[in-house]
Amino acid sequence: MKLRNLGVRCALLILALACTSHFIHARFRQPNSEYQVRRAKLRAAVNGPVVLFGYTSRQDTGELAVFFQEENFYYLTGHSQPDAALLLIPDPADGKPAEGPHEILYLKPRTPAEEKWGGPKMGPDDPDIAEKTGFQAVEPFANLRGELVNLAKTYPTFYTELAPKEEAGYPHLTTWSAWVRDVLPQSSIQDIAPALYSLRQIKSAGEIALLQKAVDASVDAQFAAMKMMRPGLFEYQVAARMKEVHEMEGCSREAYAPIVGAGFYSTVLHYDALDNEIKDGDLVVMDVAGEYGGYAADITRTLPANGKFTARQREIYEIVLGAQNAALGVMKPGGTFYGGANSAQKAAYEYINTHGHDLHGKPLGPYFIHGVGHHIGLDVHDPSERGPFEAGMVVTDEPGIYIPEENLGVRIEDDVLITADGNQLLTAKLPRNPDEIEKVMAEGHAQAQAQP
Repeated sequence: MKLRNLGVRCALLILALACTSHFIHARFRQPNSEYQVRRAKLRAAVNGPVVLFGYTSRQDTGELAVFFQEENFYYLTGHSQPDAALLLIPDPADGKPAEGPHEILYLKPRTPAEEKWGGPKMGPDDPDIAEKTGFQAVEPFANLRGELVNLAKTYPTFYTELAPKEEAGYPHLTTWSAWVRDVLPQSSIQDIAPALYSLRQIKSAGEIALLQKAVDASVDAQFAAMKMMRPGLFEYQVAARMKEVHEMEGCSREAYAPIVGAGFYSTVLHYDALDNEIKDGDLVVMDVAGEYGGYAADITRTLPANGKFTARQREIYEIVLGAQNAALGVMKPGGTFYGGANSAQKAAYEYINTHGHDLHGKPLGPYFIHGVGHHIGLDVHDPSERGPFEAGMVVTDEPGIYIPEENLGVRIEDDVLITADGNQLLTAKLPRNPDEIEKVMAEGHAQAQAQP
């Protein structure tokens, strides 16, 4: 435990030093060596060149738009400017040193007129650009096509991100996978996503440090919400206070659309209108968290609006808490989220289904209507492969019971690091026990009344 904590502290120090770099919107970027290790692992996993594309500056032209990089591209580069690409070339099979660079970053040339509006960017002709980016070579984006055509004389297979059958939102993968096929019509084009997802499942010490920072800011926001909660507030006011805490502690944006649902809306899983007035006797589900350094937390607490759980609210809350602890007991190496006797989903569901009843005397299992958890990382629902838990994974544990007939919804969600011998709650300092929650809320009410 001491060695792990020391590693996290060292990673945080490195991150602080890395913040002096000139990467646009790369808030709290990790050192170049972190991305170099990831690229080396990916090159070793394939038998042909890998070409990936960042998002373009044309993704959203709205005045409120802020550019955020495509996750897989950022994972391999730490690079947050638009209109970029990377090319990874395998090492020679005979073990001899590669001729020329095998990791190339492609950038759009700098445009002084654009920089007057958006500020300085990096360009392929900047002094020491390879050293700044951590790549062996940095070239103009226009050179990529010719390099791929030349590599096709040696390699029959290339890898990129292929578009799924239905790509939601901006058609990034559709556009660029089609571009690659057009440039390499005779080559076999394979999907690199599975190899990337496998790498992203296991977090490094640097990634865990960033996740902990996201968690800490999100926990502080949950405390602030507990202390301000009272009947008469609107849901959006609670969310606004939480978002303020996130930004003041360095979060670049929300990890997802905030969910603050009171009364009946506590039973609506992804309720995001937040225009309901919180009433005396309501339960309030607050599924709100921030993103720090590109990494997302995901935390939920359920509060009694007036500071005191009713007997029925406490009964359901304690069943959900018991289910969460049952799932937590499975979240260790060898356990799984879903499938088999040793799954977190099964543990949580069976606990809920054997404790308590609805108003008609039926078991509560059918009121647990979603999965027990998911991976988190660069995405709040980080890509993963269905398999056993491994040390270094970071996941959520989030059972819930939702009874619309009673206007009663309860979800408790925490972020869990899988360790070699079990797990560690990254959200441990945020109370889960209902008595502790009531105590925090009472302290908040007392402080509010003491203010002039």
